[in-house]
Amino acid sequence: MLFDSLPRPNAYVAPGVGHVPGWVGIGKQKALVEETREIARAYAHTPMAMVQPRLKSGGQMSVFQLHLGRYWHYPSYRYVDNMEGTRVPPVPDSLRELAPAALRQAAQVAPELEPWVDNFVPEMALVNYYPPGSAMGMHVDDSEESPAPVISLSIGDEALFRIGHTENRTKPWDDVTLCSGDLVVFGGPKRFAYHGVVRVNDGTLPEGCGLQEGRINITIRQVSASAVG
Repeated sequence: MLFDSLPRPNAYVAPGVGHVPGWVGIGKQKALVEETREIARAYAHTPMAMVQPRLKSGGQMSVFQLHLGRYWHYPSYRYVDNMEGTRVPPVPDSLRELAPAALRQAAQVAPELEPWVDNFVPEMALVNYYPPGSAMGMHVDDSEESPAPVISLSIGDEALFRIGHTENRTKPWDDVTLCSGDLVVFGGPKRFAYHGVVRVNDGTLPEGCGLQEGRINITIRQVSASAVG
């Protein structure tokens, strides 16, 4: 980071959106990268492989995705538990254990998240790998039955995260620079807001995070309306 010596305090970005810089230490970042990389390798050349999804519109994402716990099937636009006889790899314990602490920390910044602190069930994790030059357009995460918050962890290159409102992709927006180790949780009135990654700043990742280039974003979600932990 260009100004990595400057303080980066916790931030109340908007109602229901809490940003906690540097929440995941460098050692844990590396461990998460290595763990998810091994899962991706184990499921390569299967229907659960980490790939760049092709959207219903016909376009292809610039981001690679690995699904854990539940699989989002883009052609049918629904969550499934297996594809062609291959079950979705489970959410690892490392992420399940991170989720309650992450939500508790974010709720201290954005109190609208508080109702979910003791009720959130981490049913699904989506690992997005952003290679150099990639981005993700403004979209809404409205596929889950549950209105539970989305927990988002960043590892690797800095990214400009943008979150708007629930009506459409237009302004007003809130922009947040996410660095390696940062935590963002969005829920409450912003749970179904348009959001995306405008750009990734290549070559800004810290040494020892487990990546040589690019960025990994791990989002942890509750899918079912009545999930039981």
